[in-house]
Amino acid sequence: MRVEKEKLLKVIDTHAHLDELEDLESALNKAKEAGVVAVVAVGSNHQSNQKVMEICLKYSAFVYPAFGLHPWELGNLESNQIDTILRFVEERAAEIVAIGEIGLDYDKRVVKVAPKELQQEVFKRLLALAKAYEKPAIIHSRYAWKDSFELVKEAGIEKAVFHWFTGFSSVLKDILDAGYLISATPAAEYHEEHIRAIKETPPEKLLLETDCPVAYGRETKYRSEPADILRSLKAVAALKGMDEVAMAKQTTCNAANFFGLASV
Repeated sequence: MRVEKEKLLKVIDTHAHLDELEDLESALNKAKEAGVVAVVAVGSNHQSNQKVMEICLKYSAFVYPAFGLHPWELGNLESNQIDTILRFVEERAAEIVAIGEIGLDYDKRVVKVAPKELQQEVFKRLLALAKAYEKPAIIHSRYAWKDSFELVKEAGIEKAVFHWFTGFSSVLKDILDAGYLISATPAAEYHEEHIRAIKETPPEKLLLETDCPVAYGRETKYRSEPADILRSLKAVAALKGMDEVAMAKQTTCNAANFFGLASV
């Protein structure tokens, strides 16, 4: 009976760093066997964006590209390099399903090398591209939840997902009231702030992701890959008191609508 149930699960990993996986082909095969019907591969810098495009061309109709510039990368870049990345994103806007991963990170280790002002300036420029080309935005907002939300709102972005959200309930309410989404990772199994956010978010505003190859777990750690989206699914279904098949159907529908994946 359990095997039959798992065959009914059709899920989308909406946030994966596939360019960082050591054995990509094996990971994607395992994902398909687990019921993954699509993966959104996110870029974080110029090399990453280029690699994402190569992966998506090789695994078309299964892997879909999102190009971005992660705030963690800004400390390593000159202004002309930032311009090059943004130009690359803009020139290929028609080929991608979203702009991301982009956003703000106010962790003191990040701010030390990439000041808040620089992060905000680059974030605004990327949001302007998302607005101009009518692309959803995939938002990183660690310790910068309020500023990230306000900049997204001010930019007039229609579709945004705040990935792996662990922020304040007050900001979450603003995010949901604005029509934006949050996404759940396997950390929904144990991370208190993430669990609270998921509990406070209606199923129709939730996406599932792995953020692979991030390492999860408290006592026992494991390096994630797209097949671990089932851990996100099971944790979220339990938190929301829903059947896993129903939750899979809801979140897959949410993701297909959000990213415009009509074929899925």
